[in-house]
Amino acid sequence: MSTGSGAPRGRRWLLNVGIIIIVIYCLAPFYWMVVSALRRPNDQADNSFFPSPISLENFKGVFGPDVGFGRSLLNSVIVAGITTLLTLVVGTFAAYTLARLNFRFKNFVAGIIIATSMFPVISLIVPLLKLFTEIGWINSYQAMILPSLSFALPLAVWTLATFFRQMPKELEEAAMVDGLTRGQAFRKVILPLAAPGMFTTAIITFIAAWNEFAIALAMVTDREMKTATVAISQFTGITGYDSPFGTKMAAGVIVTVPLVIVVLIFQRRIIAGLTAGGVK
Repeated sequence: MSTGSGAPRGRRWLLNVGIIIIVIYCLAPFYWMVVSALRRPNDQADNSFFPSPISLENFKGVFGPDVGFGRSLLNSVIVAGITTLLTLVVGTFAAYTLARLNFRFKNFVAGIIIATSMFPVISLIVPLLKLFTEIGWINSYQAMILPSLSFALPLAVWTLATFFRQMPKELEEAAMVDGLTRGQAFRKVILPLAAPGMFTTAIITFIAAWNEFAIALAMVTDREMKTATVAISQFTGITGYDSPFGTKMAAGVIVTVPLVIVVLIFQRRIIAGLTAGGVK
């Protein structure tokens, strides 16, 4: 009996150790970023695990009058917010069409949608840059939003299609028997039930658009239009040639902390949204 009861305890102990190792591995870079941001600029060579003394000079430097980081944060909010909204609108209709309607080449269309997500971003930079230059879209929000939308849509479509497929068709049939059209049944019955999946898709899309770097770097040269990720990469030191390590870490904390807070607050909904598609 003791051997049998000891085995589960041993497995639980190994599981807990594994979880601790994974958590430490994932949080160590973020912890070091926070510690570096709280060190004084002259103490960045210090390798201690705690900043002493704690300083906010780096955070003040991020929002200096000549940095323009506040405008960069606003640009990131605009690009990520519009990308998320468009992804939800277009992705919801596309996912419902694939999940509920029957039409020719349905599987081919579904394959094309998922195939578009496999293209490396860097391989599309040159043709996109040429196209946007010719139509005058360089240094504009749409030059960053539309490419981000094209990469976010495949995941959104497949995630939401899973939700729509798991919903019984009888729900719409009953609604239409009661006098609703298919569109009204979709809006009043299906959409509320698909809210967990839409919420999960919105969070994932927003994080991806918020962290996007390559497209924003290539399509924007105007300082006023740069997003936060691009602005951080282009921070310059006092001489213009040194790297302001502490200031970059402070900016990284400012960009990362809101996302971490959102994920922690809505982690239950995110997990429910990611797993509900596999449960009948």
